[in-house]
Amino acid sequence: MAQGAPDLYVVCKKCGSEVSPYITECPYCGARLRKRAPRIERDGSVAEAKAKRRMPTPRLTRLRPDEIPGIRAELSGRPYATWLLVALSLFGYLLLAIVDKTEVAVAGPLHGEWWRVATSPFLYANVWYELAAVLAIGLYGWLLERRHGPLAVLLVFFLCGSGGIALTAAVDPTPLALGGNAAALGLLCAWMVPDLLRRSRGEDYDGDLLGTAVIAIVLLLMPLADVGASAIAGFAGAAAGMVCGLPFARVRRT
Repeated sequence: MAQGAPDLYVVCKKCGSEVSPYITECPYCGARLRKRAPRIERDGSVAEAKAKRRMPTPRLTRLRPDEIPGIRAELSGRPYATWLLVALSLFGYLLLAIVDKTEVAVAGPLHGEWWRVATSPFLYANVWYELAAVLAIGLYGWLLERRHGPLAVLLVFFLCGSGGIALTAAVDPTPLALGGNAAALGLLCAWMVPDLLRRSRGEDYDGDLLGTAVIAIVLLLMPLADVGASAIAGFAGAAAGMVCGLPFARVRRT
């Protein structure tokens, strides 16, 4: 028989009957002869069907805590530092409803009580001022914490917030500095600087710079609406936030 020509018959291994090579089951006993019938080429030769090649199954790493499938863990992590700052700010408003601001805040000469510069960023006497400042702290604190972690948020908050109020107490003989307008502006500017630098280089950036600029203007003008919001602290906090944003721009985002 010529090479490649089909066999005249095959022998069933179960019943020993000679059957056609083009069937898949033995007609006498029903035993399975092959998975599928052979393909017959034009020249009459029989080509055995090739087994299907299975595509490799993609393997994914195990999900880390607080990770959502398809979203990186650092993007879906809980902003604990930002939550803490917002909660302390809300508590500060309730505290001023009980005690006088001159006892816990920078509301006059300090006389050596510099601990007040650490408490004043959390204290508000005006609910609308608190709403604007705390919303900005919550938003840009979360965005900054998502990029650089909780320590960066706490560092910027106290450096800009307490630092701006300390500057007010140092240069104003009768200082009045309440609330977190300086801290909010610091967090906003620290988050905004990396995107500003990317925009200046013609690179892609993911922030809404126009909306951020509007919020910054509102915070800078807040002293016109509430005397407790210090203009000195606000501008100092914004400047300190810009300085903090420069090293953040050099850190590779994970």
